[in-house]
Amino acid sequence: MKPILVFQTDFTYKEGAVSAMYGVVKSVDRELEIFDATHEIPQYDIWSASYRLFQPMTFWPEGTIFVSVVDPGVGTPRRACVAKTTGGYYVVSPDNGSLTHVKHWLGIQEVREIDQSINRLRGKNTEGVSVFHGRDLFSYCAARLASGIITYKQVGPAYPVDEIVTFPILDPILEAGKVRGIFEINDPNFGNIWTNIPLSMFSAAGFAYGDRLNLTIRHQGQVVFNERVLFHKSFGYAQKGETIIYNNELMKVALAVSQGSFCERYNLDFGPEWEVEFSQ
Repeated sequence: MKPILVFQTDFTYKEGAVSAMYGVVKSVDRELEIFDATHEIPQYDIWSASYRLFQPMTFWPEGTIFVSVVDPGVGTPRRACVAKTTGGYYVVSPDNGSLTHVKHWLGIQEVREIDQSINRLRGKNTEGVSVFHGRDLFSYCAARLASGIITYKQVGPAYPVDEIVTFPILDPILEAGKVRGIFEINDPNFGNIWTNIPLSMFSAAGFAYGDRLNLTIRHQGQVVFNERVLFHKSFGYAQKGETIIYNNELMKVALAVSQGSFCERYNLDFGPEWEVEFSQ
């Protein structure tokens, strides 16, 4: 069976960019299956692109090809690449930090720079276009790889995995009965916010479902939230409108307002400047 293609971008569906990419894929091979991860990555937000790329990956069949296009440096000398993960997935993407979480959490076995003399769309009046590599380079190369027209080696020359551009990944800390971390990403539809703290670290600290924990949130070192909050396994254990600490689908600690938006209520965002601390 031919590999599935899964796309994510910051393009939205407000104009025809996504349609053009899919048209290129189908022009290469009409049998190829295309699915959306999301086209609602915040504009130019490479960190979010990296996280969202990693988030669903292992739930897809081995060999799936992910096409991730959040590319504020399009048309510049930044590398365009296809990475092969330790689990046998492929990622077609600009090498601009979008591979950070995949490399850190799954591992990358090999990475190849796309040879644009072979694996770039020609004709259709695209030769002079430098601003749409999602269509002219990434979609076209991914389709050729998925269809079997080219092998992985024919993508282009390999380069050292250590040269992949990545952002720093901050590790959570457990000490003296306290767990500290950062807000790593949000859940934009429901207003929840996810930390980088694994549930296992809560267990190591002696925290249990049903506890009320001291929760302190700091932004750039200033306390912006300090309350005792229920820790439980699901939203339904909190009253409507009550704040809850819960275990999200990636087995990490997260915060929510039951049937409300935690981010909007407390004007919170994510990133290394947003620190969070839990204690008994």
